[in-house]
Amino acid sequence: MSILIKPIITEKATNDSELFNRYAFVVDKKANKIEIKKAVETAYGVSISSVKTLNYPVQKNTKFTKKGLVTGKKSGYKKAIIQLAEGESIDFYNNL
Repeated sequence: MSILIKPIITEKATNDSELFNRYAFVVDKKANKIEIKKAVETAYGVSISSVKTLNYPVQKNTKFTKKGLVTGKKSGYKKAIIQLAEGESIDFYNNL
């Protein structure tokens, strides 16, 4: 299984990539910063200056409806924010 699951392409992530040269990825929960750095460098051919990770827990919610008590669950994930070196960039849209 790959360490990089998918890039995060939201307004906030796109703004960070344009202003601060930071890119966000959803990564495997068991991956550490060194493995994430190697995976991004090999996948995109860029040099990385720093890696920050964030663990998002499982979110459970409960609703009271006509049909009774309805419970739901949103799975947890790990997000990595990659700071590229000066002059580097990643183009997610080059092979659409």
